[in-house]
Amino acid sequence: MTTSENADLFAAPGEAVADRVYTAHGGDWERIVHEQSERADETLVINMGPQHPATHGVLRLILECEGETVKSLRPGIGFLHTGIEKNMEYRTWSQGSAFVTRMDYISPLFNEAVYCLAVEKLLGITDQIPERATLIRVLMMELNRISNHLVAIGTTGNELGATTVMMSGFREREIILDFFEAVTGLRMNHAYIRPGGVAVDLPETGLSQLRETIAWLEKYMPEMSLLVQENPIFKGRTMGVGVQDLTACMAMAVTGPMLRSAGYAFDLRKAQPYCGYETFDFDIPTWDTGDCYGRYRVRLAEMWESLKIVKQCADRLEATAGQPVMYTDPKFGTPADLTVGPDGQGNSHEHVRRIMGESMEALIHHFKIVTEGYRVPPGQAYVAIESPKGELGCHVVSDGGTRPYRVHMRDSGFNHLQSAPLQCEGGMISDVIMAVASIDPVMGGVDR
Repeated sequence: MTTSENADLFAAPGEAVADRVYTAHGGDWERIVHEQSERADETLVINMGPQHPATHGVLRLILECEGETVKSLRPGIGFLHTGIEKNMEYRTWSQGSAFVTRMDYISPLFNEAVYCLAVEKLLGITDQIPERATLIRVLMMELNRISNHLVAIGTTGNELGATTVMMSGFREREIILDFFEAVTGLRMNHAYIRPGGVAVDLPETGLSQLRETIAWLEKYMPEMSLLVQENPIFKGRTMGVGVQDLTACMAMAVTGPMLRSAGYAFDLRKAQPYCGYETFDFDIPTWDTGDCYGRYRVRLAEMWESLKIVKQCADRLEATAGQPVMYTDPKFGTPADLTVGPDGQGNSHEHVRRIMGESMEALIHHFKIVTEGYRVPPGQAYVAIESPKGELGCHVVSDGGTRPYRVHMRDSGFNHLQSAPLQCEGGMISDVIMAVASIDPVMGGVDR
């Protein structure tokens, strides 16, 4: 609205007032509070978040309660919007991996994998990705699935006041992150899976460290289930809480552990195999309650199935040692293989000598590939994979240039948060914490 000159509240003493002052009024929160005050009943409006430790990021929940009972819940998103999808339109195709990995930062390798699979589909090289590169992708994704579930279960325990559960989950996660760091150089935001394969092969000690990681997980993962599985407090806070049956799951486009906890064994690794998942032996765990406890049991069982896949990957990687890990094409790849030096950083001396001291053509080509990038034929492609949270999809559009025309991600958390009102309305305020935890949203992926 416009106010008079005498109402310029922003003018300092002695300062000339502005011609006009605009003051913003209203907005979502103000409207809700005003409506409640006019009703003059006992309904209490609570603004939970976006700064709250139990909202798994900057998620805002607008609750209307009568006493301790939730009558209405409205999720509010957008507080962590980073513009990742828009930024990718101004970067080369290969640089996209460094952007998508920052969305769902708890399971970054899945973001990289689905993006690269979509780009490879546009390039028409899906069937030409080296076997070893595909095996490493599966290995890293399944380890990342375990680490994601460890965080999901651990933080759920922490929100119930059981900090030991969180410490147990994060201890095992650290072992996995140590392996990620040994392979990629980073604990998160790896940008390791690239269109055409992976950035680098496993280090010389990679397989031995992988075997140690497997042995550690087999020894210590049972501790988490011993802490909570039959704990009467945990069961009392999760059984019959946040119920969403199969019909409601299908209506709300629910996938992943939430769907499988309602009894439907749908998993894209089995239903629409990718990365050679059809060649691995593993099962799809389900539960039949559709509540928070069922989602916990599904995630717990999935960790053991993922570990089963990891052990199969270790055997196959041992048999494929020395094979390439990147699609080789002079129009697509760099003139020399990227190799991590003995200090674990940067390029090896062999790589630098190849492109800097032996071939002018290699140097020119390397400069063009790195700065301009390669061209992707015009068209569009959609690829979906099974992330720890559910179906993760990537839709890429190319106009034939060296940069994406459009990249859009289907993040499971974005779809699943619309189930929060269904799970929470009619329940207690304390049950909202458990329901949101069982959805397992990561706001970096929701907002993008």
